[in-house]
Amino acid sequence: MAGFFHPCALIPTYDNPDTVRDVVHAVRTWLPDVVVVDDGSAREGRRAVEELASVPRVHVHRRERNGGKGAAVKDGFRLAHDLGFTHALQVDADGQHALDDIPLFLETARARPDALILGAPEFDDSAPRSRVIGRRITCFWTNIETYGRRTIRDPMCGFRVYPLREALQAEAKGNSMSFDPEIAVRLVWRDVPVVNLTTRIRYLEPEEGGVSHFRLVRDNASITWLHTRLVVEAVFRLVSSR
Repeated sequence: MAGFFHPCALIPTYDNPDTVRDVVHAVRTWLPDVVVVDDGSAREGRRAVEELASVPRVHVHRRERNGGKGAAVKDGFRLAHDLGFTHALQVDADGQHALDDIPLFLETARARPDALILGAPEFDDSAPRSRVIGRRITCFWTNIETYGRRTIRDPMCGFRVYPLREALQAEAKGNSMSFDPEIAVRLVWRDVPVVNLTTRIRYLEPEEGGVSHFRLVRDNASITWLHTRLVVEAVFRLVSSR
């Protein structure tokens, strides 16, 4: 029915044994239905996810091989849709996100079920300078790809709510860290409204269980290639629409 809202949380994880359980249990304070996609974790990470499979209303899916964040999220989209959910609240498994903002994200998505709800991060001193600069560059290119609409304040933040049908129809191709900006741009191209919500981001120290899977050279190369493709595609879309 129109306006029906049945959300779940979607948590992709790869080798986050010290944080994924706490993140899942914290998320369930506000949203009991959780889809966890293990993207081929090693023994400790796999064991942590397997333990979650016994928790009521937690649905665990394991990828045999690591395919990248985008691959894991797309698997999660399909599973969540098959389970009957209409929306997915994506949360990273590394404990960076301010999970007490979940009620705001869900309330906003319930009021705007047609929209993509994006986290617009506020960083503290724990944020690596290289990551902050990289985000600014990605924001610049995303603004060009969406024809200067400035609807996407931050295309990299993994704290967001997707309308699942539209997310699946967007057919984002990326399987790595480039997935987050790509699907945001493709949803804008499909005229999906965007709502940006300010949220805090904190990078955990290794002794807190913080694990970063961002590879400076590999992932920056992937994101650069993504923007090259999207800019070319944006130009062709603009020309063909005239």
